[in-house]
Amino acid sequence: MFEILEGVSNIQRGGNVCFLHIIYGIQNQNKMIRCLFFISLLIHSALGQNSTAKKWLTLSGKRPLVIARGGFTGMFPESSSFANQMTQTLSLPDTATLCNLQLTKDGIGICLSGVTLDNSTNINLVFPKEKKNYTVNGKEVSGWFSLDYTSDQLFNNISLVQNVLSRSSMFDSLAPISTVEDVTGIKPAQFWLNVQYDTFYTQHKHSPATYVQRALRFIGINYISSPEIGFLKSMVGKVNKDKTKLIFQVLGADEIEPTTNKKYSSLLEDLASIKSYASGILVPKEYILPVKADKYLGAPTTLVSDAHKQGLEVYASGFSNDLISSYNYSYDPSQEYLHFIDNSQFSVDGVLTDFPPTASEAIGCFANNKQVKPAKGNPLIITKNGASGIYPGATDLAYQRAVDDGADIIDCSVQMSKDGVAFCLDSADLMGATTVITSFISRSTVVQEIQPNAGVFSFDLTWSEIQTLKPQITTVFKDFPRNPAYKNSGKFVTLAEFLEFAKAKGASGILINIQNAAYLASKKGLDIVGSVTTALSNATFDKQSTQSVLIQSDDTSVLSKFKSVPAYQRVLYIEDKVGDAPKQSVEEIKKYADAVAITRATIIEVTDYFTTDFTSVVEEFQKANISVYVYVLRNEYITLAFDYFSDPIVEIATFVTGIGVDGIITEFPGTASNYIRSPCTNTDKPEYNILPVAPGSLLGLAPPEVQPPAEAPLPPLDSADVVDPPLPPVANISTASSPVAEAPPPSASISFANVAKMDLSLMAIMVLSLLSMLN
Repeated sequence: MFEILEGVSNIQRGGNVCFLHIIYGIQNQNKMIRCLFFISLLIHSALGQNSTAKKWLTLSGKRPLVIARGGFTGMFPESSSFANQMTQTLSLPDTATLCNLQLTKDGIGICLSGVTLDNSTNINLVFPKEKKNYTVNGKEVSGWFSLDYTSDQLFNNISLVQNVLSRSSMFDSLAPISTVEDVTGIKPAQFWLNVQYDTFYTQHKHSPATYVQRALRFIGINYISSPEIGFLKSMVGKVNKDKTKLIFQVLGADEIEPTTNKKYSSLLEDLASIKSYASGILVPKEYILPVKADKYLGAPTTLVSDAHKQGLEVYASGFSNDLISSYNYSYDPSQEYLHFIDNSQFSVDGVLTDFPPTASEAIGCFANNKQVKPAKGNPLIITKNGASGIYPGATDLAYQRAVDDGADIIDCSVQMSKDGVAFCLDSADLMGATTVITSFISRSTVVQEIQPNAGVFSFDLTWSEIQTLKPQITTVFKDFPRNPAYKNSGKFVTLAEFLEFAKAKGASGILINIQNAAYLASKKGLDIVGSVTTALSNATFDKQSTQSVLIQSDDTSVLSKFKSVPAYQRVLYIEDKVGDAPKQSVEEIKKYADAVAITRATIIEVTDYFTTDFTSVVEEFQKANISVYVYVLRNEYITLAFDYFSDPIVEIATFVTGIGVDGIITEFPGTASNYIRSPCTNTDKPEYNILPVAPGSLLGLAPPEVQPPAEAPLPPLDSADVVDPPLPPVANISTASSPVAEAPPPSASISFANVAKMDLSLMAIMVLSLLSMLN
């Protein structure tokens, strides 16, 4: 078991008891909440308050404010006790909790977005025949409305549900609707009340203004916002400006503001008028950084600087880790925040988000820290085909981006052409990472020794034929395309060019991955091991110790061929998921390898997208002095367990500080570099703690009856499944028709010209679809 509060040195016995409750799960939710609050105090007491040392371009010069919309709604139903308490536990200490105000029939204020209840509660199931229609700001709206129900009816019958389908429903129907007093009762550092529909409630004989004035006598409200100018003007002079700020909430550009009947976009043309009744504006983030139709960022507007000139603060809304925004962010949500708070032109004064922990890490750890150097002893950042999450894998562009992003080890998975040229590509099957089906689909064949599906393989094409192809960026999931503007950019790289590039760019090291050696030798007469050995020698990697050389293979016989060079680290690639590494198996592997590359699932068990336990595999290998590298890490939130909050940084933190792996193999080295090189990772008292997950703790918040059944345990690692027979000799296959070509000499520097993208022809797509159906 690891310490969830890594770096917090003053955890007392009471905190340890709470920690154990969370790890093993407790069903008493009140006790859980008390424990979370206690841990929150410990975390915040250990945080460094060094934000004043940073220079911010906010209006006040202070760090931007994190505003949690209904608490941690990215994980829990809006304004539930879980959502609000976890916000305090996992966010910066000054985070504001926002309540979207609705009023009940008897005038009680409750916290839920929108004007109806059916999107965020189960009211449609409890009162299925009570759906009504109302005119709201000139539009007909159907649903269940809070003003039709007394507070007792709602509190005694209705419970909260998650209102975003991509999020877990595990915590649905566990908590009642929260009142304004419920939210303020947990004592958030700051409280933000958003009055959404003043005109609508006033038309139905409820007065939000009166409610707010009464509430101000009993609770502290730091911010009051509204999209209705009439309401804000009615509050001028009735709030203490030193304690409460009035904020004008701007809605969509073409939506109509009820008081003036003007479009919100036109109202922003007169910021001086807004200043007369508000001290700031809350605007959708697209008003500041527009996203074009192709999902790339447009030029930033001048709204923030214009508002700051008028003395208006600017808060940006609409942040969420699990909504695809712009390809510029490469599916790393922290990068989106940085575009709004860490640039040379402006910084917004706060961000309204469903995921306050991610906003906190961006502000507390990543902003204004571009010059931070990594600490010694950090795990290695190892690429998977370069920065293949951003550019087509194993191309010049992917390798250059990997170096620029701070990768320690860049990798080349070596493939062989028919005429013996060694080059870098993820797989011998060219169909995934190239445009081969447009030209050589007739060469498709099935090679059972490599894969069960048909493919067009590199060893069936000459190097000159392969050079006629274009690279193709690989997408893990159809609905999550990667950088489509560059989907066919870059050029293929020979092994010799890759080695020359690594030396020229001063990479800390290289990883050479060797696949299918036995098949290539016996069936194709290609000596991939000899080609790699010769290339490394020609590039003098066997005669130096400045740059690390890792030789990776899933074949122990391949690794044995490199035992004579002590400077090389041999890495055994273990593809199967295992749950244990018995001593006998570990000792057998140690005869062939200095390190292992293992899957994420071998280290952390996951059931229905929830982590459930750590295995002991990493510990067992490291006890034998065998380094452990975990693969493959990606940014797309669909690849992450719910415990990681749709944030790849949290997964990295779990493997790095929670488990202590020796290296991470990733398609997005920049994301890993941001975490490993941040001051929150390299200082004793960080401004914010990025906590690793405790497997099972999140799932433990749900009652046992709704939890998924436990999965069967993974099998242990068996050395008989790992150790391979000796490599066969290289067959003497006639090459009269295709003489073996000399590998082209490396150029002085790899050309980085972009390759024009080429779309697949309709015929090629039809052929590919037919092949998929046949397979």
